[in-house]
Amino acid sequence: MNKILISSCLLGEKVRYNGESKAFIDPRLARWQEEGRLIPVCPEMEGGLPVPRPPAQRRGDRVVTEDGSDVSQAFQLGAQAALALARQHGASVALLKQNSPSCGSRFIHDGSFQGMLIPGEGVTTELLRQHGIAVFGEDQLDEAERMLEEARLPD
Repeated sequence: MNKILISSCLLGEKVRYNGESKAFIDPRLARWQEEGRLIPVCPEMEGGLPVPRPPAQRRGDRVVTEDGSDVSQAFQLGAQAALALARQHGASVALLKQNSPSCGSRFIHDGSFQGMLIPGEGVTTELLRQHGIAVFGEDQLDEAERMLEEARLPD
C-alpha cells in the first residue's frame, strides 16, 4: 500500500507560521488516515523553526522573512528531513500545502510579502520531485488519488 507524505497543517496540526492549521476535510483523507497511509510532516518545524515564527517567502534560491532574515538553511534542513521520512516509509506521493515556501506545488508567494502568488514550488516540493516523489497540493487531490489508484493496478 502506497504511503502518502502529508503536510501536518492539512491534518489540523497547529504548525503554521502563525500558530494556525489549515485543516483540509475530505473523506479520502479520512480513509487514507484510517488505512495508516498518511505520514505527517511539517518541514519548517523539522528544520528547527518555532511556532509561531515570522512569515517567510522564497526569493529565488533563498527563503527570507519580511525583515530580510535569511532562513534558507532551516528550509533546506526541513526539506531533507521530509525526503528522509518519505524514503523511510516508501512514500511515492506527497500531498502538501499549496502556496507555502516549503510545500507549494504549483504556486508560491512572490517574495514581496504583498499577498501576490506566482507559479513556483516550495523548497521541500522541489527536493521531493528531484527524487521522484510526485507532489500535489490540497487543490489537486483528484490527481493524487488517480496516481495512487494507478499504482495499485496490476501490470
